[in-house]
Amino acid sequence: MPDISVVIPTFRRPELLAETIASVLAQPEVTSEIIVVDDCPDGSAAPVAASFADRGVAYHRTTAPSGGRPALVRNAGLQHATADIVHFLDDDDLVPDGYYPAALDLFRRNRQVGVVFGRIEPFGEQDVAAETGYFDTAYRNARFLAHFGTRLGFSASMVFRSTLIICSAAMIRRQSAQALGGFDPNPLLAEDVEFYARAIRRFGAVVADRTSIRYRIGPSLMRSERQLDERQQLISAAYRSFQRRYHRDHGVLDYSALKVFAHLLGAVHAVR
Repeated sequence: MPDISVVIPTFRRPELLAETIASVLAQPEVTSEIIVVDDCPDGSAAPVAASFADRGVAYHRTTAPSGGRPALVRNAGLQHATADIVHFLDDDDLVPDGYYPAALDLFRRNRQVGVVFGRIEPFGEQDVAAETGYFDTAYRNARFLAHFGTRLGFSASMVFRSTLIICSAAMIRRQSAQALGGFDPNPLLAEDVEFYARAIRRFGAVVADRTSIRYRIGPSLMRSERQLDERQQLISAAYRSFQRRYHRDHGVLDYSALKVFAHLLGAVHAVR
């Protein structure tokens, strides 16, 4: 039985995928099964996966391209996971040296929680100062919100304010991911935020006192103000979808209380 199932959706990025796999295999004192799920109809990841086949890398191809919906690809990979802990890892991100043993230790010492996440370290060929500032603030917010209970404090931020994590930054118990029914494929953006907001609300989380992912920042595809505006509209629509689902799943009283709690936390944090 492996310690961690690493699910890596991929689409036509073989060189970066190889780097990502290597960062997993470099983790000490941990056994990992790596599940590569290729969403490309021409199977562009097959040669890379084959080159690591003797080191526990399994290759699967989606039955039909997802059309840019990573939730579907991650859910397909979850079906093949056998370890108690699952890491949904994007195909261009890197696991920091020694992080997996530290995360597993947190899971062992906090058996009542379903999610572990830590600091996000952006990197890339261009200037990543803006992204670094954003995620440093997110990490400080997470440490602050933990004082108010991770289920409510983290959920309030992720549903009504701003996310604390990206997909690759978190790990989850397999039973928790399965109980949630996996990722919701409907949001066009931020489906990982919605998934982990639900996971943390139901199962709780622990914040690791270290970097949990090296997050690659690539060249922006947004070339105009119109494209930026369209993206922002999609993100806003995704958050409205999150909020409707929370209202449906938890009822009007819980929804209203969490919304008020989110505003109060924001006010408290602003005067710290």
